[in-house]
Amino acid sequence: MQVIPVTDVSRGFGSTSRRDAWWVAPLAVFLGLSTFVVYSTWAAFQNAHYYFGPYLSPFYAPEIWGASPHAWFGPKPAWFPAILPFSPALLILPFPGLFRFTCYYYRGAYYKAFWADPPSCAIGEPRKSYWGEQTFPLILQNVHRYFMYIAVLFLVMLSYDVWKAMWWPDPAAGGEKFGIGVGTIILAVNVVLLSCYTLGCHVMRHLVGGSHDEVSRHPICDNAYACSSALNYKHQLFAWLSLFTVGFADLYVRLCSMGIWTDLRIL
Repeated sequence: MQVIPVTDVSRGFGSTSRRDAWWVAPLAVFLGLSTFVVYSTWAAFQNAHYYFGPYLSPFYAPEIWGASPHAWFGPKPAWFPAILPFSPALLILPFPGLFRFTCYYYRGAYYKAFWADPPSCAIGEPRKSYWGEQTFPLILQNVHRYFMYIAVLFLVMLSYDVWKAMWWPDPAAGGEKFGIGVGTIILAVNVVLLSCYTLGCHVMRHLVGGSHDEVSRHPICDNAYACSSALNYKHQLFAWLSLFTVGFADLYVRLCSMGIWTDLRIL
């Protein structure tokens, strides 16, 4: 029997035998995430046009200090360093941002799209060494489990903002009256999709049921695990839909505040 020697099958960067358009997915991820990062960074530094009537942009929620009626503790405090740029968004965006940045799905997505590690399956990558996530700095990705708790807290606060978005100033009565506008629906849809994304997180699955060896012996945890797993099956879809809606919600509030768009009142 003839013995065929094993040859070196390592490839250079981008080399492959694949004939399909493998580059479409990483390119789409690169463009999508880059667009969101650029827009959200720009919007966070604006410190203007982030509220309209009862609407508050999710980029600025919760507004701890700020110029709008939604601020918890009033305007910027006097002790805030003048040398630092101030914006209510800069105080809170790092928390949901780091939750997404360390998300298991997003890791795989931007590793491929931005670091080419690898660009796609069976595609040559620009490095030969492999560090994994057990060394610095990638070991810091493990903070994802802790930011999940903060993300759930943000869901509660954003839900409260949707409730507040149903109450409009009523100067004639000297109070507020119930009403629903297009902006109310946009903010509500955003919370629903953010909830589907967050509650379907792998960490949430482990928290509600995965810590048990036999989750079926714990009926409440078993049902919660099943619900989280159902959302987890579409984790990628909810990750992108919620990324779009949170950005679009800010854009909608911003353009209404600037007078470019008119918010239609449904009720």
